[in-house]
Amino acid sequence: MASVDPPARKGLPPEAYEVVPGSEYRPYVPPEKSLAEFTVKAVVVGILMAVVFGAANAYLGLRVGLTVSASIPAAVMAVAIFRLLRRGTILETNMVQTIGSAGESVAAGVIFTIPALFIWQRSDPTIVVDLLQVSVIAGFGGLLGVLFMIPLRRYLISREHGKLPYPEGTACAEVQVAGDTGGGKARMLFAGLGLGALYQALANRNGLGLWNEGPHVQLPQKAQIGGDFTPELLGVGFIIGPRIAAIMFGGSALAWLIMIPAINMWGGDSVVYPATVAMSELESGQIWSFYLRYVGAGAVGCAGIVTLIKSFPTIIESIKLGVGHAAGGGGGDLPRTQQDLPMKLVLGLAALMAVALWLWPGVPVNILGALLIVIFSFFFVTVSSRIVGLIGSSSNPVSGMTIAALLLTSLIWVALGLNDGSSAAKVAVLAVGAVVCISAAAAGDTSQDLKTGFLVGATPKRMQVGEMLGVLACAVTIGGVLILLNESYGIGTVDGLAAPQATLMSLVIDGVLNASLPWAFVFIGIVLALVVEFVFKLPSLAFAVGVYLPVSLMTPILVGGLMRKALTRRYEQAGETGEGVSVLAEKREQGVLYASGLIAGAALVGVLIGGLIYVVTRAGVAPTWQFGHAWMDSVPGLASVVGTLAFAALCWMLWRAATRRSRS
Repeated sequence: MASVDPPARKGLPPEAYEVVPGSEYRPYVPPEKSLAEFTVKAVVVGILMAVVFGAANAYLGLRVGLTVSASIPAAVMAVAIFRLLRRGTILETNMVQTIGSAGESVAAGVIFTIPALFIWQRSDPTIVVDLLQVSVIAGFGGLLGVLFMIPLRRYLISREHGKLPYPEGTACAEVQVAGDTGGGKARMLFAGLGLGALYQALANRNGLGLWNEGPHVQLPQKAQIGGDFTPELLGVGFIIGPRIAAIMFGGSALAWLIMIPAINMWGGDSVVYPATVAMSELESGQIWSFYLRYVGAGAVGCAGIVTLIKSFPTIIESIKLGVGHAAGGGGGDLPRTQQDLPMKLVLGLAALMAVALWLWPGVPVNILGALLIVIFSFFFVTVSSRIVGLIGSSSNPVSGMTIAALLLTSLIWVALGLNDGSSAAKVAVLAVGAVVCISAAAAGDTSQDLKTGFLVGATPKRMQVGEMLGVLACAVTIGGVLILLNESYGIGTVDGLAAPQATLMSLVIDGVLNASLPWAFVFIGIVLALVVEFVFKLPSLAFAVGVYLPVSLMTPILVGGLMRKALTRRYEQAGETGEGVSVLAEKREQGVLYASGLIAGAALVGVLIGGLIYVVTRAGVAPTWQFGHAWMDSVPGLASVVGTLAFAALCWMLWRAATRRSRS
């Protein structure tokens, strides 16, 4: 009797989550199939999203110092728009998401650095901030981030497939495939999306604020443990798995349970720079902000150098392959899904931008500064792309990498005698850091997008052009957005937009140029990274990210990773399904689908809340929907208990979705 092949499975193949050579992975849209991709409607819708998400993220980042990745909201909106139009291929949907999310990443890099100019301008009228200056810096930084990610794609996206999960890139692929296939997978993903959106609306303090989504426990000597119990962080933890989640949590636990108490006991009643009050008067979060950030920046910078050195031979090989294919006809002999923009074009544009940065008066750097921008950009693009491969773009410590770039640039300025005490020296150092920061942010988004394209079967070179269009669309408008926000609220003021990240950058530059930076904390971070890498043989970059970021972010990620581990233990011996795949692969896919929905729903509502806050505050209207604050602030203990129980219920829903019987 002839054997019967199992029915074809809809959706991403199981190999999307497994460690297999990228050359052997067969995407959702196979290389030999050609669909509409780089179309007029996809480009127009994507550019509009880039501008909107860029403006929304600029406001959000200036107010609270954090930004939200727009990749998943852009993917959800693209699916919804093309469903409404009843026309559009999955590759067009992917192009909309690619262009739209690029605007958010540029805005994130801009608001971490450029607002320092507005802060300095208040005390130094010789510093002038104009629209063209901001737009050119944003454009150069974003384009360098995209360009330098191109030679890294074969290595980080293809060769490291399965080792670097790129959680948001994977979630975007699941959103697009579910929207394209419909059926049980679409129901699973959109059920998670609905729950994530509802949870975010109810718990977010800028939303209804019905409970405390960030409960924490204060321990002796100002040690602290707690969690930002949000759907997106739980989903990220489930996707990246237990090992990386545990390593990152280990870094945060060391910082918040050991280092903060040690610093507190060491400082006592003394005033330790850069704080201006006695250590005994500082809270846990203030000790983290004043001291642990420098430790984390040193650790991230050192771990990044180690990572770059270890991966440099493969990067060089990728560049050689790219140049070879370009010399042989632009890569036409490669499958469609492996074709990048020609390497000669990439290197030529990078060199051209270095010359333009040197000659253009709006960025007051000499030829050395221009070269530093290109060198540091390539380095931190590599670091950023690898970090987001582990934990996603929303938790990408771009500010930590920017601090490291500013430290190095400031030291070089001082060593070469370029620090003459003038405002021009400060602006020049900031310009270098700004371009590097924007390039790192753009590269993080680009790598997530390229991972999405890798999984669904998009054409890399078309996506790379789309990324550049999104970068330029946001760069043209972001300067006007910043100037408008500064005139409306006041950037860097107590009663306006605090711009905490840019304020920190200005302090770093002033500290190095004035020889008053707390270098001891930076060196502690460097030593930590070296010990973790060479003594404990663990990935130091993941550990360093944990040191830099608050433990509250790492706790829900660890919970998600442990849930993934529990799922693996439960089903690793369960055999195969009727479709010829293992039960474990099926359950894992269900969990990842639902987790992707949680991330998508929470991120989408987070962006919408940010936009709503902007609209009502611009109109001078109080956000009256935040009625949960009254009881939450008056009974904080009960609000924290409710928040913890709500998160436990969220975990139960994710577990139930992963373990339920499949419905195709």
